[in-house]
Amino acid sequence: MSRRPREKYRELLSVEKGYQKKLWGDRIPICLAYPNTYRTGMSNLGFQTVYDLLNRHPSFLCERVFLPDPGDEKALSPGSTLLFSLESGRPLPDFHIVAFSISFENDYLHILRMLAMGRIALTNHERKTGAPLILGGGIAVTLNPEPLAPFFDLFLLGEGEEMIGEFLDLYAELCRRGTPREEALSRIQREIEGAYVPRFYAVQYGREHRIKTFTPVDRLFPEKIRSRHIQDINTFETCETILTPQTEFSDMFLTEVSRGCARGCLFCAAGYVYRPARFRGLDRLTPSIEKGLATKGRVGLLGTAVSDHPGLKALCRSILERGGTFSIGSLRADRVTDEMTELLKASRVEMVSIAPEAGTQRLRDLIRKGITEDHVFRAAEALIGNGVLNLRLYFMVGLPTETEEDIDGITDLTRRIKHHVIKASAGRKRFRRITLSINQFIPKPATPFQWEDLADVNLVRRRIRKISQALRKETSVSVTHDLPKWNYIQALLSLGDRRVSQILVTAFQKNGNWPQTLKEVHINPDFYVYRKKGLDEILPWDFIDHGVARETLEKEYLEALGHTRKALPP
Repeated sequence: MSRRPREKYRELLSVEKGYQKKLWGDRIPICLAYPNTYRTGMSNLGFQTVYDLLNRHPSFLCERVFLPDPGDEKALSPGSTLLFSLESGRPLPDFHIVAFSISFENDYLHILRMLAMGRIALTNHERKTGAPLILGGGIAVTLNPEPLAPFFDLFLLGEGEEMIGEFLDLYAELCRRGTPREEALSRIQREIEGAYVPRFYAVQYGREHRIKTFTPVDRLFPEKIRSRHIQDINTFETCETILTPQTEFSDMFLTEVSRGCARGCLFCAAGYVYRPARFRGLDRLTPSIEKGLATKGRVGLLGTAVSDHPGLKALCRSILERGGTFSIGSLRADRVTDEMTELLKASRVEMVSIAPEAGTQRLRDLIRKGITEDHVFRAAEALIGNGVLNLRLYFMVGLPTETEEDIDGITDLTRRIKHHVIKASAGRKRFRRITLSINQFIPKPATPFQWEDLADVNLVRRRIRKISQALRKETSVSVTHDLPKWNYIQALLSLGDRRVSQILVTAFQKNGNWPQTLKEVHINPDFYVYRKKGLDEILPWDFIDHGVARETLEKEYLEALGHTRKALPP
């Protein structure tokens, strides 16, 4: 095995605080995999949380593995096993379970690469007795695991804090009994709510390539799999467990203060699958805040709707009184007040992000954003007036019913915000920069817009270019945006069914050359990406109960678009 990766892993461990290295013996070994590099994976709070949960169980030991950094593969001799665990340097086949934490669809191809580099068969039907059980979890597969179904033996869908413990208890019992693999998976499917074993569910396709039936192969298996939700998040804490300088947020200690959102923006998957909105009490946050202040002095407050936390100001004030500082990723425009911005300034926050999402009130109302231009103007004025001199604005393009007027509204609103803050800050320190972050709307499962199609990427490219050119001469205004061509791939992997796995295999064989892959496969990717779905159609993820009834999503979809689109999807 290559000396260079081993040396790199030793260097990474030498600067980590909080990792666990248990002795191999009677414990059942699990390798927790993140399908991206170490720096990215260790910046993910969910990944760290699962690592801690797995290692808490007395019958198990958990180690980590990541996608190698670019260039590291070249340091290996031909035929060697590249992937090995960070903590003990064991190859992946030595573990009973390889568990992937999956947050983003664009990491799917990395999963296949890691399995191949770990000398593990790609598909579940190819794996022989004794091969590691390949398990998946995380928000991406909770929404729709089907494009990855042939590659995984098991998924755990939903929030893991209770489910993981139940799974580990059962799996430890099955190991003690020497239960064969298929029988073990059968019991897990029957007894663990949120478990999904793809091979136990059969899909049939009808005319026009749509799903005809999706049924369990045994009547003992549930027809509908319920995604797990934690009712009381005050019963546990979610914060960093391993500290390392090699992360995107090395200067702050991350802790989750809330989960879920009650706002109901129609495009937001997290706002639907993490319902209801739940907020940790200040007393329950105190231990993690104190740990963060003692280790880093700065605390990153995370959550789907941090702005809506009823004790947010008191929490921020408490951190400052303890001599620390805090950071918040973004704030709702209608939650920005003079008091809040004074706290941000005291915490040395230099940039705050707010999300108008659309350039016109018509479109903001349609997506149910719940804010007005007045909210945005008042937020900008409060921030600049209190010394937070950089503002980031998030907008989406390609939203349902979007017109050129909506695109022009983005540039018009940006100019007016700039002029407003210049006027409001007259005689005081002038603001530095407004940064527009432009992203394409991508339909997501389990939302009211799940029936929508992706806007043509060429149209989106032209509209982004139009915004950039219109603001090119505006001083102190900059525009950043994603790459529309990758949005097509993300939509394909987000909205696809099991047949998309064939596209993934081809892309893997083509070393990630997606243009060549899409030319060669015998599956039409536009079927998933550029087609509006029928309201009576079986969608790939309909077998999952995400916590919001399909009838509710349909009602909200029709209410949003009914006044603008007379003809419903076929």
